[in-house]
Amino acid sequence: MRKRQVVVRREQPQRSQDSSSFTVRSVRYGECQKNHAANVGGYAVDGCREFMASGEEGTSAALTCAACGCHRNFHKREVNTEGSLNASG
Repeated sequence: MRKRQVVVRREQPQRSQDSSSFTVRSVRYGECQKNHAANVGGYAVDGCREFMASGEEGTSAALTCAACGCHRNFHKREVNTEGSLNASG
């Protein structure tokens, strides 16, 4: 099985004074924050440091971490804004 890191890149319109600019953002999923001891009133994480998809992009397996087996939503989401692109020519 091959482990993969998922990085999602999107261009989203930025609502500002200049309506022709776009902000490029990259989303990365970091360490797992799932509390495995919540049912007994404690706090314990598994130590998974980075989300790695266990399947191809576009499948349901792409949302499961190959390292720890939990859903991508349990991993810390880190959004990086990389500046703006001006679409006016």
